[in-house]
Amino acid sequence: MAQTLASYYREDNWFQKLVRKKSFWLLFWILSFSYPVYKTLNRTLPPPLPIYYTVPEFSLTNEFGKKFGNKDLQGKFYIASFMFTSCPTTCPALLTKLDLVQKRIRGLGTKAAIVTFTVDPEVDTPEVLYKFARKRHSNPFIWTYLTGPRADLEKIVIEGFKVPMSGKEAIEKQVGNEKVTLFDIAHTEKLVLVDNNGQIRGYYGTERVEMDRMMIDLGLLVNNSFSKVEPRPIPSDKEIKL
Repeated sequence: MAQTLASYYREDNWFQKLVRKKSFWLLFWILSFSYPVYKTLNRTLPPPLPIYYTVPEFSLTNEFGKKFGNKDLQGKFYIASFMFTSCPTTCPALLTKLDLVQKRIRGLGTKAAIVTFTVDPEVDTPEVLYKFARKRHSNPFIWTYLTGPRADLEKIVIEGFKVPMSGKEAIEKQVGNEKVTLFDIAHTEKLVLVDNNGQIRGYYGTERVEMDRMMIDLGLLVNNSFSKVEPRPIPSDKEIKL
């Protein structure tokens, strides 16, 4: 006896019908590419960095014994720092963090630099700075160390960058079982970001969040180097927290 096999037909649901249509996939790809473009075009950019001061003209001596000043920094964005080679307290940690900054700005080529001003020019001669820089493996194409007459350094550090610098003070420090007398010089640990027009655009601490903020700000300045910003009123020392 012949058996009749029953056949079952299931009708596609609405979604299955939809994905079979070419118009669905065309619309899908249009929306997929359009949304990122829309977000990019409508992204809220961070506000421009303020202009605190303009660094006055200066001429000092670098670790190679050559004159170095504003003219050598024209068109460059740079990070200014302040230290002395025999510093027994904060300078070693500061310089270690600047080592990382040096690595991070290598990709900017000649657009960015680090400029370190000694606050102990009587000891930190060009020869001393040269040996110090080579020992630290500082890249001379990125990182410059400056010294000069104390009066000139005080003028650019205190009056130009608006950060403190004082004379030597004796301090006692325990080294092993002995107490030794070392000399410290009060100076700021802040890093100063200067744009390609010689204008100070920010003061930063050495905490990780501050260093990251400085690098972001440097990147914004480099990418928007043709933008113009209205100067901000001169801030108080309390606001800068030197």
